[in-house]
Amino acid sequence: MMDKLRRALSGNDGGDEERGFVAQVVESSSLGWGTRVKGFIACFVIGIVLSIIGSVCLFFGSRGLVAFSVFYTTGNLVALVSTCFLMGPLNQCKKMFSPTRVVATVLVFVCLILTLLSAFLWKKSGLALVFCIIQFLAMTWYSLSYIPYARDLVKKTVSTCMG
Repeated sequence: MMDKLRRALSGNDGGDEERGFVAQVVESSSLGWGTRVKGFIACFVIGIVLSIIGSVCLFFGSRGLVAFSVFYTTGNLVALVSTCFLMGPLNQCKKMFSPTRVVATVLVFVCLILTLLSAFLWKKSGLALVFCIIQFLAMTWYSLSYIPYARDLVKKTVSTCMG
């Protein structure tokens, strides 16, 4: 059971595909499972803390929304990178751009960039907030793609509530 969970979390649950030389080298020089889990937890917690700091910044004047946008976006990025510890960066990128996740992945990255552009270049805090909300929704949709049938459940729930 634990071995099956470990394979699923590390992204190695896809059968006996032929592996290239680069993949073999990366796999043979990778971190141990315990170190991967610790790295994942550390990055994920840092990401959550940054997002919470951003939320607290909302209550501090006109600069609060810009600080929120920056901290929230950085927190999301760090939390997203944390999964690289479990799967490895190459495998994570493959999974991120698989057909079931590509739209959510692209939307997350576009919103990350647009949030920062809104805060720093365009100086439109309201627009930055809108992009943060879209970023949250896209990140949630992306995250749900890793849980079997979660997206279907959300679709059914929303359609039931809407009418």
